[in-house]
Amino acid sequence: MTAFALHLLRHGAPETPGLLMGRTDGAPTPEGIAACVAQAQTLGIERLIASDLRRSRAAGEAIRAALGVPLLIDPRWRELDFGDWDGKAAGAIDRDALGRFWNDPDACSPPGGERWSALARRVSAAIGDLAPVPTLIVTHGGAMRAALHALCGFDQRQLWTFDLPYAARLSLRLWPGEPTSAQIAGLTP
Repeated sequence: MTAFALHLLRHGAPETPGLLMGRTDGAPTPEGIAACVAQAQTLGIERLIASDLRRSRAAGEAIRAALGVPLLIDPRWRELDFGDWDGKAAGAIDRDALGRFWNDPDACSPPGGERWSALARRVSAAIGDLAPVPTLIVTHGGAMRAALHALCGFDQRQLWTFDLPYAARLSLRLWPGEPTSAQIAGLTP
């Protein structure tokens, strides 16, 4: 089967940066939305999907308006739920507990939060439902890392080596099938 382009775009800068914003539905800045639209301009996409959280959905709506591509909202592309840590700055969280989480986010998930494996499963399911057409997904850093895990086999520690700033675009080529295979085609900060 023929490969198709999959672009994963991290939402633009939120109004309150520096927080663990899993389910926290913070607003994006106008500059953050504009940066996302700029990343999408030349992709030639046929499908546009966004997380249901406002910081991704707003960028998706602006891209829809700019490109004239229908927008599908899919909550499976949400960020990891940080539970009791959600909406807090890293400095406000017990340093040892946070370190254990970064070292093993599945075994040491945030209190009341989501395990890494749950995020990986829902993102993998969303990838499995993609039509084989050029697609842009406006999502979150954790979901982008989960997609890299599902598609390219990176382990948890390797995933943190990817710098994914706000409005970063990760482009992949996907070959549908069982299993889906992928190749990283580019990372544009």
